[in-house]
Amino acid sequence: MTFTIWLSLFAVCLLGAMSPGPSLAIIAKHSLASGRKHGLATAWAHAFGIGVYAFITLIGLAVVLQQSPLLFKSISYAGAAYLAYLGYNALRSKGGVAAKLESGEETSIWQSAKEGLFISLLSPKISLFFIALFSQFVAVGDTFASKSIIVLTPLVVDGLWYSLITFLLSSPRLIDKIRSRAQLIDRLSGAVLILLALRVVMTV
Repeated sequence: MTFTIWLSLFAVCLLGAMSPGPSLAIIAKHSLASGRKHGLATAWAHAFGIGVYAFITLIGLAVVLQQSPLLFKSISYAGAAYLAYLGYNALRSKGGVAAKLESGEETSIWQSAKEGLFISLLSPKISLFFIALFSQFVAVGDTFASKSIIVLTPLVVDGLWYSLITFLLSSPRLIDKIRSRAQLIDRLSGAVLILLALRVVMTV
């Protein structure tokens, strides 16, 4: 793999990580409600899920999904159901930013990491990303080193991007400003997650 090709892979992965969606909502929730450690746990668990997708794509998931609409629909519907579940809880402020800031509830780091991992593994947006964009780089992975770079690049880019988001959102000054608007944040994030779920169902 040449450096130019890697730069293209890096740029695609960075744009994918930066695009707003349910991943950002989950990492923001844990960073704001439970602090920096929980945000980082969510971020890197999410990044691990991205690495899993990269590895699966490398061994042929893109071909499988394109040739099996039923399998693709199953993954999409599972992801939509999970998005709707998260959105419903956020609308009720059940386990969301408002409830945790108000009660002082401390979510376990494992719970934060689990949500980060699930949102990456069950997100139809991420599966579409790897099928449509990332899979084009698989052909250049003709050596073990190239294959390792193809898998590790999206994992590291995703982890570092959301780590940066976590550090920004877990600033004490920002938390104080957000505390009074926590319920509004829950309502907005819940609505976005449910709309995303509906969009997935309508477009599958």
